[in-house]
Amino acid sequence: MGGRPPKPHARHSTGKKVQGLKQRLVARALEEGFSKARVTRPQAVPEIAGRLAEFVEAGRHGQMRWMAQRTGWRGDPSALWPEARSVLMLAETYTPGHDPLAVLGQRDRGAISVYAQNRDYHDIVKKRLKRVGRWLLEQAPGEAIKVFVDTAPVMEKPLAQAAGLGWQGKHTNLVARDLGSWFFLGAIFTTVELEPDAAEAGHCGSCRACLDVCPTRAFAAPFQLDARLCISYLTIEHAGPVDEDLRGGLGNRIYGCDDCLAVCPWNKFAAKAREQRYAARNDLLAPPLAELARLDDAGFRALCSGSPVKRIGRDRFVRNVAYAIGNSGDRGLAQAVRGLAGDDDVAVADAARWALAKLAP
Repeated sequence: MGGRPPKPHARHSTGKKVQGLKQRLVARALEEGFSKARVTRPQAVPEIAGRLAEFVEAGRHGQMRWMAQRTGWRGDPSALWPEARSVLMLAETYTPGHDPLAVLGQRDRGAISVYAQNRDYHDIVKKRLKRVGRWLLEQAPGEAIKVFVDTAPVMEKPLAQAAGLGWQGKHTNLVARDLGSWFFLGAIFTTVELEPDAAEAGHCGSCRACLDVCPTRAFAAPFQLDARLCISYLTIEHAGPVDEDLRGGLGNRIYGCDDCLAVCPWNKFAAKAREQRYAARNDLLAPPLAELARLDDAGFRALCSGSPVKRIGRDRFVRNVAYAIGNSGDRGLAQAVRGLAGDDDVAVADAARWALAKLAP
């Protein structure tokens, strides 16, 4: 994250328009498995530079130092690749087939965010983007593309709203009237001139469901997230011990959090996931905390193979498991975490001792 953008495919470009290409491109994207595709311009979101600066200056990015890097690119998509004339924004649904909040009532089980309960979306979406991109180059010889999926200094959500895919809700995530909240975003930047779609307006109205459900009160105001208080940030990005005042709010969430997404009323229109590799694996749907507490590095890697969970490593994952055990109120789980009090990782050992103190008679 925050490094150089990938080199463009194709050697040179003309910036020409190809008759009827946009309609055929969108149709091709849907054939490849995307749920929705819309076009915008790289210059369509001039407001994001100021928003990004305010976010970083307030320190709300926490330990995500990459957010403060390459701000020139991150705050201005047209600066990332000046030759780009159009951006194709694509949505790929991963709507769960189960109630993602049900596991929160099973205090002896761990809650893993829906998007991470099976295959890593980065790999799936990127390959799909590349197939669409190659097709585009075949239709417009001499043009060039770059594909992005959450791994480069690209502000996908504002671009997606500018393209008309949906709008950023009060929880700052994208919502669409025809997709709900459960979808990934991908982007294809290209030198091809494509007619842009109309931007989407907000449709949250007076609803506060996503703001009020947050266990750690991570929203400073509607549309303003303080990542330092967000459970997804705390369980995935934050290194070291979590502030003790925030540990109770984690509940049994051991990787990410879906609360603000799950309560959105627009999910009644959520589109069914088309990709079966996003369907929850049984061993990641609601895994027993006692079993997770016993994981060594090899066991962790075997369990999380192919899942986004793997990227946080065993230590951070087991740290989260220890917090969940401490929050369980189940003294029977004390034995599972007792051995972690002497763990080589400082944060794991600290979390285990905290859990034991919480479960003490």
